[in-house]
Amino acid sequence: MSTQVPLRALVVDDSAYNRRNIAEILGGSDEIEVVGKAGDGDEALRQVAQLKPDVITLDLEMPRMDGFTFLRILMARQPTPVIVVSSYAQKENVFKALELGAVDFVAKPDRQFSPDATIRKEIIQKVLLVRYLKPRAPALPRAVSAPPGQQPQRPITETRVGLPLRHLVAIGSSTGGPTALLEIFNRIPERFPGAIVIAQHMPDKFTRTFAERLDRRGGVRVVEAQDNDQVISRKAYVCPGRMCMDVVVTPGSGNALQGDVRVKVGPPVSGDRYVPSADRLFRSVAQVAGTRAVGVILTGMGDDGVIGARAIRAAGGTVVAESEETAVVYGMPGAAVRAGVVNESLPLSAIGDFIALLA
Repeated sequence: MSTQVPLRALVVDDSAYNRRNIAEILGGSDEIEVVGKAGDGDEALRQVAQLKPDVITLDLEMPRMDGFTFLRILMARQPTPVIVVSSYAQKENVFKALELGAVDFVAKPDRQFSPDATIRKEIIQKVLLVRYLKPRAPALPRAVSAPPGQQPQRPITETRVGLPLRHLVAIGSSTGGPTALLEIFNRIPERFPGAIVIAQHMPDKFTRTFAERLDRRGGVRVVEAQDNDQVISRKAYVCPGRMCMDVVVTPGSGNALQGDVRVKVGPPVSGDRYVPSADRLFRSVAQVAGTRAVGVILTGMGDDGVIGARAIRAAGGTVVAESEETAVVYGMPGAAVRAGVVNESLPLSAIGDFIALLA
């Protein structure tokens, strides 16, 4: 039995069926108390003002006031942690909600919220994560990028000609990572003389959409990695969900970054504690890039990245952790700092500038 005061949760969904199932799941934990339910954004805002919940689960497609409008008003008036509950079909909307201030999301197979064991465990874990978040001051939410088709088009300049691969940057992130990565990629110049490989903890059906969203942000191309992709300058590779990724040099092609560098994508093995695994990715980058390896550990729960960061440091590379002042959850970067494997802790904007200055 938990000795902590239960988290007060508000369930917001236009489907009575979904509201009932989500409330039943959350109420099954002795660490969570469901204090209210709302069928649209208007009703939800009234209940937030009256009940002052600790956490909100939010559907995005609702009548009268949708989830996006609700998020904008909520974050300006009374910032409260929000976990989005969305179907696989609404991938782009999920990332828009994260940019508006939502903390994380739970993916459901379809419009209805089926209370199977996997989803039960995930939604409880993500709601309980709220205990580790920093308090947020009222503020206007960040601007959100335009939807596909309305994005300003930047020229597509495929890479290699005259630009050798000088650096290999590996980034590990979890809760809060998608928004942090968007900010970082805004700051990376087109002629960045390196490649970036990313292990973001995320469901498999969302990583391609996330890579496409990153691709619209900065000067470098971003793709969801496929097994045996060649690693080249001015390009970034997002590890697919439910998979792990390594970086390797093709035997006989040359030494380190002067050789034929590839990504290997495959299912996790018994030693992978997290999936995707930042530890595994960082270790491979240390082996391939040596002193030109850069490890970046961003916001997230747990300690993924610590073992890999130690390998990068041992190879003579550099490790940067997001500082506590900007990390949504200081678990991963804090664990790396405590382990003594970090060269420097920097706020998010400075991390983007640090990577850009490698040019």
